[in-house]
Amino acid sequence: MLLHISALLYFLTLSSKTLSIISFCSTAVPVAFICCFCFSGAMDSGIVGGKEAKPHSRPYMVSVQHNGRHTCGGILIRKDFVLTAAHCLKADLEVVLGAHNIKKTEPNQQRIQVRNSIRHPNYNKYTTAGNWENLTVDIMLLKLKSNAKLNKFVKVMKLPGKKDKTSVKCNIAGWGMRQPNSMESNVLIETSLTVLPQPECKEIWQIYYDSNCMMCTATAEDNTFCQGDSGGPLICKSKLQGLAIYTFRERCNDPRYPGVSLKISTFLDWIKKVMGKEI
Repeated sequence: MLLHISALLYFLTLSSKTLSIISFCSTAVPVAFICCFCFSGAMDSGIVGGKEAKPHSRPYMVSVQHNGRHTCGGILIRKDFVLTAAHCLKADLEVVLGAHNIKKTEPNQQRIQVRNSIRHPNYNKYTTAGNWENLTVDIMLLKLKSNAKLNKFVKVMKLPGKKDKTSVKCNIAGWGMRQPNSMESNVLIETSLTVLPQPECKEIWQIYYDSNCMMCTATAEDNTFCQGDSGGPLICKSKLQGLAIYTFRERCNDPRYPGVSLKISTFLDWIKKVMGKEI
């Protein structure tokens, strides 16, 4: 099931171009890597495999939309703030809260326009002429024009602690394609994932992976997140742990290529600083 998330993904299409990737979370001084790989700019697909979620069982889920169309997933972390991926930025964004079927106008839905989009300050700071985004800081906060009305259909997801340990068993959800290159799902889809050991993630993704601020997930089946729905939440033991950012475009349902999420705990200081200013 292609998670249209909230994630979860992030790909870069490299057509015989060289990509300079800078890591901001492993050292005090940014370190640049020169490399080539086949990712794709990802916003229009989602979770591969999985099953339909129980309606409104994930009241923190957000559909980030542009011109009435779902583009990414998101997480309601305060009644006036949504957390998502930085590459999901578009003009005139709005969010839909309390939804199960995003193609219907459900009575519990709340549609709120975004007042301000705040990308991580290091995002796009160091890029090539091709304007390739930095994977290690692919995170963004959306300040809403009005507060969400919290109820049993719309709830805030608590941020993780800095020292919270990530469980091996996690899950993810979103609105997106059920198979690569298929139609998007109207209803929320969910799937279970296993967090892989960091050395294994590093061996697979190599210079694209920084274990200080990333984690990767896979399953024995073909369930995972795929193109699009970046910004979706990785939930472990009912706690928010990760923000889905990228996987391998052409084989997103191939268990040899695990999906990658940012560790939200790495960005807590920045998140709290931004929300403190935007009261």
